[in-house]
Amino acid sequence: MDWLTASAAEQGRAIMAGLLDPVDQTQAYLAAIEANPYAKRIFARVTPDRAKAEAIAAHDRAKAEMRRSLLDGVAISWKDNIDSARIATEGGSRLLKGRKPAHDAVTLANATATGTVCLGKTHLTELAFSGLGLNPMTATPPNALDAGLAPGGSSSGSAVSVALGLAAATIGSDTGGSIRVPSAWNGLVGFKPSHGATSGTGVVPLCRKFDVVGPLARTVEDCALLFAALRGDRPVDLTEVSANGLRLMVLEGVPFDDAQEGPVSAFEDAVTRLAAAGAVISRASPDCVARAMALSPLLFAPEAYGIWRDQIEAAPEVMHPPILERFRGGAEVSAPDYVSAWEALVRLRQEWHALVAGYDAVILPTVAILPPDVERLNSDHDYFVTSNLLTLRNTRIGNLLDLPSATIPTGQPGCGFMAMGATGDDRRLLRVATAIEAALG
Repeated sequence: MDWLTASAAEQGRAIMAGLLDPVDQTQAYLAAIEANPYAKRIFARVTPDRAKAEAIAAHDRAKAEMRRSLLDGVAISWKDNIDSARIATEGGSRLLKGRKPAHDAVTLANATATGTVCLGKTHLTELAFSGLGLNPMTATPPNALDAGLAPGGSSSGSAVSVALGLAAATIGSDTGGSIRVPSAWNGLVGFKPSHGATSGTGVVPLCRKFDVVGPLARTVEDCALLFAALRGDRPVDLTEVSANGLRLMVLEGVPFDDAQEGPVSAFEDAVTRLAAAGAVISRASPDCVARAMALSPLLFAPEAYGIWRDQIEAAPEVMHPPILERFRGGAEVSAPDYVSAWEALVRLRQEWHALVAGYDAVILPTVAILPPDVERLNSDHDYFVTSNLLTLRNTRIGNLLDLPSATIPTGQPGCGFMAMGATGDDRRLLRVATAIEAALG
């Protein structure tokens, strides 16, 4: 078995059974990273000293039968906007070049306490403000399916590190789709928790009212285990789940506007398979979704620019122009309009929850388009803007309405299937996602 591409849970069970040594596996990942021709485009920096020390400690615990969790000794990567003590954390931006935090982020500290091994920090879009994954100012990772295509962002290097067998799993962040987009475009499972379900302390912010840390991995089980590790919590029980009898609502309307045939046909095929497995499928297009989406320009960019304005305007030349343009767009929104938009969004969230209370999950294509061509994105500004908006359109619904969301591969390259649950009911959604994953095979 190729352990480098095994799931994190499989590796954890192999360590428990004495079939896999954490030190050997960590060394194997470090060697694979060093040998990969795209490594410098995927990892902002590798942390071999920390990884080896943590692997040795995991080896000793395994030998003494004192493992801390199923993931004890499993090596993972971390997005470079999540603080790591005395190791540069630069948020994909030259504005933060040389920034070295004194402490691990709470999520990294929690995961380390469960025994996970930190392999290094992965590249991302500048300050996490794009869904495409392009970053000409630092590095643009290759899409794992085709190096000429956009990898998805902003957790681009994170997703690619797992998809290419350079980490067992990874941790990213999601403000408008930054976990789920790169997961879908690189054939992975990605889980965006409810806002506040994981700590934001020690995370370079984009929009604190939307930012959330979560896992990208090969399976829903891995995501569930990592979600628990990030929280320092007990993993959810994923046994005895079934798609039979699941009540699923296809969210029609907005998610399908201007969508490409590939993602739509992959999604509909998945819906057909779920129905064959006994899921009860209904369809609806509540207008509160379009009304919430219309608030986006009044919410994301103003907060992002408010957080970063001073640093940006002190050195705007070090930023990629389309990203700089997105940030500066926030300056055009007045404070009363921003507050009014949040008041409206709170009401729309209440309306949404009343409408979907009877469903186990709401389902839709993760991304409306397939990964676009990098060269064209870099040379055609209008194409970049249009592609970025379409890329984040479907995932942003879950951020605006504050819904835990999981993307699951459909079996068609670059096409994900997204399930959204109820706010705060993350553990239940992980059980639903497990059942969907099994039905989709």
